[in-house]
Amino acid sequence: MELPSATDLRRLHDLVQAAFGWEDYHMWAFEAGRERYGIADRDLGIRSAASMRLDRIAPGTGARFDYTYDFGDDWEHDIVVEAVADAEPGAAYPRCVTGRRACPPEDCGGIWGYDYLVEILADPEHEEHEERLEWLGLDSADQFDPAAFDLGAVNATLSSHATVLIQN
Repeated sequence: MELPSATDLRRLHDLVQAAFGWEDYHMWAFEAGRERYGIADRDLGIRSAASMRLDRIAPGTGARFDYTYDFGDDWEHDIVVEAVADAEPGAAYPRCVTGRRACPPEDCGGIWGYDYLVEILADPEHEEHEERLEWLGLDSADQFDPAAFDLGAVNATLSSHATVLIQN
């Protein structure tokens, strides 16, 4: 994704949720060094994500930090700043520029549960096949392609969060 470097981590969380098609049902945190940011929680040592900006936690190209969503399913993401550039006149941000594979459904059980879900959907004879189709709201397994990525759909979702930073 391309987004303004002044984005706070609370907003970044919202953008990741939108891009992945998740519903923000679970706890989450960003980690950089020994600091954790999310919904502030003293007992868990988590500071407010709204208090930290992207350009402070990851100030330049190559900087990286972690994002974990759903402490049960444990979706761990390594976020890397690939480039820092001036905004393009007339371009709306945030925007997704590339991606790979379909987003795992919310609450599918983490990476292992997702792999198992894909296995079940690929096998119409599997005892859980129909149950999983119903859970996903699908009529057939052909409606879910784990290898597909729809850049247009992601950007359509992100468009409700987008702003043109520099007018033409």
